[in-house]
Amino acid sequence: MTSIDPLTAAGVLAATAATDAVYVMFTSAVVARKRVPAASWSSVWYVLSSYAVISYTENWMYVAFAAIGSWIGAYLTITFLHRPPGGPPVGASPE
Repeated sequence: MTSIDPLTAAGVLAATAATDAVYVMFTSAVVARKRVPAASWSSVWYVLSSYAVISYTENWMYVAFAAIGSWIGAYLTITFLHRPPGGPPVGASPE
């Protein structure tokens, strides 16, 4: 069994948490039909996901850290975005 580097595992977890947070912001901007914010969030999303993919493709065991990070990122971002109905989605600033 291959060993897990704690620093790489933490990096994968953080990168996937950030990736999912950015993905939620991207989706929010798309729903609000804001082109510039959606395109910006999309580019950040791909940069972050590239780090995680490159890190865990060398060792399949990092996929578990990616899944945990993904869950954390989506959960926290949805918690942050939870607003009373009627306002625009967060991340969907005017163009």
